Amino acid sequence: MQTAIPTGAILQNRYRVLSILGQGGFGRTYLAEDQGRFNELCALKELLPPQDNAYALDKSKELFQREAQILYQIQHPQIPQFRATFEQDQRFFLVQDYVEGKTYRTLLDERKTQGYVFSEAEVIQILQQVLPVLSYIHGKGIIHRDIAPDNIMLRQSDRLPVLIDFGVVKELATRIQSPDTVRQSTTVGKLGYAPTEQMQTGRAYPNSDLYALAVTAVVLLTGREPQELFDETTMTWRWQRLVTVTPGFGMVINRMLSYRTTDRYQSSQDVLQALQFPPNVTPVPQTPPPIATQPQQPPPSSMDTMAVGRRADIDPTTTPTNLTRSDPTIPTRSSLWDDPWAVGAIGTGLVLLTGLGSWTLVRALMNPSTPTPTPSQTIVVSPSPTTTPSVRPSPSPSPSSEPVTYKQRLNLAPGENASRNGTLKANETLNFVVPGQQGQTLSAALSSEGVLLSVLAPNQRDPVDDRASRVSRWDGELPFTGDYTIQLRTVQGISKTDYKLDVNLQAAPAPVPPTPTPTPSPSVTPTVQTERVSFPAGQTGTQVNGQTTPSVIRRYLVSAQQGQTLSVQLNSGAATLAIRYPNGRLVEDSSGVVNWQGQLSRSGDYQIDVIASQDTDFQFDVNIR
Repeated sequence: MQTAIPTGAILQNRYRVLSILGQGGFGRTYLAEDQGRFNELCALKELLPPQDNAYALDKSKELFQREAQILYQIQHPQIPQFRATFEQDQRFFLVQDYVEGKTYRTLLDERKTQGYVFSEAEVIQILQQVLPVLSYIHGKGIIHRDIAPDNIMLRQSDRLPVLIDFGVVKELATRIQSPDTVRQSTTVGKLGYAPTEQMQTGRAYPNSDLYALAVTAVVLLTGREPQELFDETTMTWRWQRLVTVTPGFGMVINRMLSYRTTDRYQSSQDVLQALQFPPNVTPVPQTPPPIATQPQQPPPSSMDTMAVGRRADIDPTTTPTNLTRSDPTIPTRSSLWDDPWAVGAIGTGLVLLTGLGSWTLVRALMNPSTPTPTPSQTIVVSPSPTTTPSVRPSPSPSPSSEPVTYKQRLNLAPGENASRNGTLKANETLNFVVPGQQGQTLSAALSSEGVLLSVLAPNQRDPVDDRASRVSRWDGELPFTGDYTIQLRTVQGISKTDYKLDVNLQAAPAPVPPTPTPTPSPSVTPTVQTERVSFPAGQTGTQVNGQTTPSVIRRYLVSAQQGQTLSVQLNSGAATLAIRYPNGRLVEDSSGVVNWQGQLSRSGDYQIDVIASQDTDFQFDVNIR
């Protein structure tokens, strides 16, 4: 492992290292000041790629740029915001908000030294505050993978729990260190907290996080580690021996701790509902098993134990002591045939039955044409042709893995809204068809977890743009006239979930006629000086130097292809950068920055503007991978 970055070092001409917050096999975390954001505190997560293999290093760079993109999707007040990534001296860094507070591991240790742990009410409150955060990330198809008391922090400012140290970051670090390994083999999670499917196969589902959250809950309730609470012989959790909780809450936790994923709650919303309306626990009366059944473990009883053997004819006046030995002078009958009265009665009965049967047969043969009408021959005609269910019982529906597609048309006038809700299964696809005109604005949003949407162009095959595939929300201007499809599918690993979809259509903005200006104002608009950037042969980047003033914008054109990653870093100068698409439109969140990087959604000449507030010399690096 490379040596730690010394305190006081400045990275990227922006981040000043203050101290080391933590260190592990995947890298280090530093506390730093962001000089580009008024010295705001931030956390720098350093991921260490292999240094002895040039090919592996290049693969790690590519992997880092691609995989880190999912971290930018996460924007939740109880998750530290991932703000930027950069590379320096063959080290990879993630920039994240810094959270001031204590982890629940630290809080638990402090309480244990004082002789107490977390109460049931406190743990329920923690669950109710963390579950909506999990619902948010699961809705984006992201699994935390590393829920534990160490990775939930009580923020000092608002006393809310904050999720830190996403397992996806550690998984990314592991894959960077071994870029050629298969993703399925990567296992991230704490032993004892992560469920079996995650530790053994590397696969994690939304309810894998719910399992780890339940383990966290019982650790906070008992003050014991998972290894002390889990019985490996019976594969069951024995936490309720150490703490008393309400029966309903205990059932919720135990279901979250189920060994099989199908036995657990399937979503965070299910757990929240169960906590709000705990299941009723009705004690089932224990009844002893019948004597003829196989022997089973009986329930505890206060009755005296009696030997149960073959039934005998015993004098009611016999005392219990006579049961130990039978008197040989008392005659006993071994069977029914030893009683002559019983034999005579049986013979008489057989004779009567034979005579009655013969008489019935002779009468039937002599009178074949006079059948006696019976009520079963009456036919009642129903007023309407309905099928009686009892004639042919229909089979119970069973889960099917065959794909099923449903289609519904939404005819919206500009300015109208529509809401649809229901239940969606893993094998189902739901298509909402919305007619739209070029220039209109369509927005679609899901307010439930477990389902993602895609907005397809009128060709019913391609997403409208690079933001319209497997997301929880999309809005944008329609590029064509035709039928657009909002397609809903469940998140992988979720068998069934509820959804709520809100759709809105807005009219195209009316063109605004240009207002003639009779007298041009004095030249206050900066002039644009354009220059093309060319890279040296065999290189993917270069350094650009120049001079500019407030009245001049230096614009540099960089040719790039869709899917490539463009990164720009201003090294010196009293200036800022702005990045524009090939059509001249400003790239989102790229104005007034000193560094920027992102994956390109289209091909063409991207524009890098250098804008100065005073006369200045400047220097910046530009790279394309």
